[in-house]
Amino acid sequence: MITNFETNKVLIAKGLTSPNYVEATRLLLDVLHSLNIEWSFLHHTSSPFHIWARDYMPIQVNKEKFVRFNYSPDYLKDSPEYKPDTSAILSDLGIQVIDSDIIIDGGNVINCGDKVIMTDKIIRENPHYRPNTLIDTLSQLMEAEIVLIPEDKYDEYGHADGIVRYMGNYSLLLNNYCDFDKMLRKKLMSALSPHFEIVELHYDAFTDKSWAYLNFLHVGQHIFVPMLEDKLTRIAFEQIAEAYPECECHPIWKCDNIIREGGALNCCTWNIMTTVDTYVENKEDGLAI
Repeated sequence: MITNFETNKVLIAKGLTSPNYVEATRLLLDVLHSLNIEWSFLHHTSSPFHIWARDYMPIQVNKEKFVRFNYSPDYLKDSPEYKPDTSAILSDLGIQVIDSDIIIDGGNVINCGDKVIMTDKIIRENPHYRPNTLIDTLSQLMEAEIVLIPEDKYDEYGHADGIVRYMGNYSLLLNNYCDFDKMLRKKLMSALSPHFEIVELHYDAFTDKSWAYLNFLHVGQHIFVPMLEDKLTRIAFEQIAEAYPECECHPIWKCDNIIREGGALNCCTWNIMTTVDTYVENKEDGLAI
């Protein structure tokens, strides 16, 4: 599986240029530009409902292989406006995919090279598969071992990207459950420790937005941390920077409106590995930088 360390291009929905999100978007794109990281908008995503690119775009397995899963999560059963035309998006990008009927959001996929971490929500969302068959099929599609973890019962989306992130070399960064949910921490450690070394965030305090700090965008050797108007923000940033000493961490402010909608910078971006080495400046929608 392609890990974030191997990615070099960021794609975002045009819906992120809507007034509620444009400040954070501009700040993010300014930093990408300064670092010569290639970025572009996804066509057919002008609605502010389409900002969650991570969830509806396919999973990149290798340079040429993309798998598009069935984006039909339970929380969108009565909200079709959140689902853009991914076939049109992919056609414009010139990307061919392998389609699967398995229901998965991209935010529930943590690529770790030869392993993939997902919450066990995939079992209950795919009752048309026997659990063992589901895991075997996913392993074949992603060419990796599937490691299941318990979902956070307070997260209505059941995603893994607010629970844990890959640090490379079979190491993980775990959210600060040691501060507020020791039972879930115990279950997560039991599921993950046979496969990975684990580093824990630890704030000595509770915030219901702690998942958002872990929901950073990671592209190559750069990490973009969502910053909130919260007393723990700088502590979280410092601990994430310490956990990734080989990466350069960049604070992205004005993310509060995005986070209030239930996601953060990993959720609203789609970063991939491309063979293109040159930066292409994108000046659409008045966001020239």
